[in-house]
Amino acid sequence: MANPSFDIVSEVDRQEVDNALNQASKELAQRFDFRGTGAEISWSGEAIVVQAETEDRVRAALEVFKEKLVRRKISLKALDPSEPKQSGKAHRIECKVVQGIASDKAKAITKRVRDEGPKGVQAQIQGEQIRVSAKKKDDLQAVIAMLKAADLDIPLQFTNYR
Repeated sequence: MANPSFDIVSEVDRQEVDNALNQASKELAQRFDFRGTGAEISWSGEAIVVQAETEDRVRAALEVFKEKLVRRKISLKALDPSEPKQSGKAHRIECKVVQGIASDKAKAITKRVRDEGPKGVQAQIQGEQIRVSAKKKDDLQAVIAMLKAADLDIPLQFTNYR
C-alpha cells in the first residue's frame, strides 16, 4: 500500500466570488452613501473592476466587496487589489483573484515542510499544487497544523487526504 498523502492547493470557488460580487453590486446600488457616486463593481475578463467618482468611494466599495467575500468564506488573501487609478472622471481598482500556487511560493512551502515538519515527510511540487506524503497519518496532520498556523500570503486548502 502507498504512503498516506494529501495535496496542498490554492483554489477559489469562482461561483462564490461571483455571488459575492453580485451581492456587493446590489448593495452599492441601494445604499444611500453610494447614490450619485457612480460606484459599481463588475468582472473584466479574469479581474474584478471596482470604480467610483472619488478615491474614497472606490475604496469604500472595495470594502463592501471584501465584506461579502468574507461572509462567503473566501479568504481575502485570494484577492490582489491594485492601487486606485484615475481614468477619466472615475477612479478604478482592479482586483485579481489568485488561483494556484506560484513556483516560488511552492518552493518556500516545500522547504518549510522539510525544515519544520516531522522527519520522513516528503513534499513534491506538481504544477500548481504540492503533494505531501509520509509513513504515518499523524505526521501529515502535524504538517497541516503547521501550515495553517504559518502566515503565508496565499490561501491554502488541503485535498485528497488518504
